[in-house]
Amino acid sequence: MSFRLSTWYVNNVLCQTRTLCSASTTDLLGSIKSLQQLFVDRYYVSPGVRNVALFKMGLACNYGPLGTELRSNLLNQWWLSMSSSGAQIYGINTLCRHLEVDGENTFQEPDEISREKLMKMTGILQESPSMRTNLLQGALDQFIPTFELMNKKLPFGLAETGTCFQSLDGSGCNLAEVTQASLVWFCSPRTSSQWLDHWARHRLKWWRKFALSPSDFSSSDVKEQDLEVAASRGIQISYNFPWGQEPIELLWSRGDTELLQMHKGNRSKLHCRDGRKTVPHVIAVSGNMDRGLLAFLSNSLLRREDTKQRLQQRKVLRLHPLLAPVKVALDINRGPTVELRRVCAGLLQEFLEAKISAWPGYLETAPTSMEQLTTKYDEMGVLFTILISENTLESGLLQVRSRDTTIRETMHISEVKNFISRYITAADNI
Repeated sequence: MSFRLSTWYVNNVLCQTRTLCSASTTDLLGSIKSLQQLFVDRYYVSPGVRNVALFKMGLACNYGPLGTELRSNLLNQWWLSMSSSGAQIYGINTLCRHLEVDGENTFQEPDEISREKLMKMTGILQESPSMRTNLLQGALDQFIPTFELMNKKLPFGLAETGTCFQSLDGSGCNLAEVTQASLVWFCSPRTSSQWLDHWARHRLKWWRKFALSPSDFSSSDVKEQDLEVAASRGIQISYNFPWGQEPIELLWSRGDTELLQMHKGNRSKLHCRDGRKTVPHVIAVSGNMDRGLLAFLSNSLLRREDTKQRLQQRKVLRLHPLLAPVKVALDINRGPTVELRRVCAGLLQEFLEAKISAWPGYLETAPTSMEQLTTKYDEMGVLFTILISENTLESGLLQVRSRDTTIRETMHISEVKNFISRYITAADNI
């Protein structure tokens, strides 16, 4: 699998940049490699050629501590955007694989399964595992009970996030994971086109909300020859990566065909309560959150001139405050180390109780200059660096450095938590 993956990566990903030709191609490849190395160095992605290749392809990989937190923040914001959209949307959770042998459910206690059946199950799992490639089928399956819960009123949606599987080489055997966020929207046939446009606007606005350069996100109609089976119309939201434009979210108008196939023999249960006996139409919205994470990391990278050494540039991950995995880093300056660490520990606890993620830099024992610290935290995307000093013990005053402005402000220790909370809240309202 590793060999196939690396071959696929070279043939289908790197070739995108090779077609650019000229000397600029070398510069672009160097820039991409530098970008990927930064994400590894700063704990967003675990090291390893294969792992970085997965990440570059927009597939699930082994994330480091900051990458895991960033993905969690991204999925949380996606869920909040759905729940606060004003529409009737309900969350569901479905299995990524369901296996039956001879029509019997295999979820039994081990001693209740015969040796013959166990061998048969093992063979099926190895040869033809039924892995889901999207979250659509789970929502279609749960339509009738939710429809009845809604007293057969439209429209409404079913939302879910989870792991799906994609074939890397078209064989169906070489599979890789991808984290998807799905909304399946059920509406009347006469309003399906308007709802597709509505959700396309909603989704593009959401992606652009967190972007440093919103224009890098765009939407376009899917060409007729590229439409999925059962889809009459499609819209894709794309991001303009350094190596080219790639889709991060797809929206399909799928009609009622798949809903009827899923619930054969239950057509009457699909009828809307409008007297017309119409079957709802389906709008499917599916986002690749791994590629979305890569898009936001790429979009947030700035190169800022170092004020002391004009020839050097400092890399800054200017992630949106709601997405940044670390909001605050706590460090100490000169003074009694034990006492200063106690102050930092107390402040760290305050941040954690307020659900503000904090980095305990004060626990670092290796000597580090302030310039090295700010470089490290800028590359990690940390919003604020708080410096506790001997002056804090005497007067309660500390220094707060902003990632985005590089300005250092003096603030009382009792004010800093509320200051950062207000900053994050304000960013959410923009």
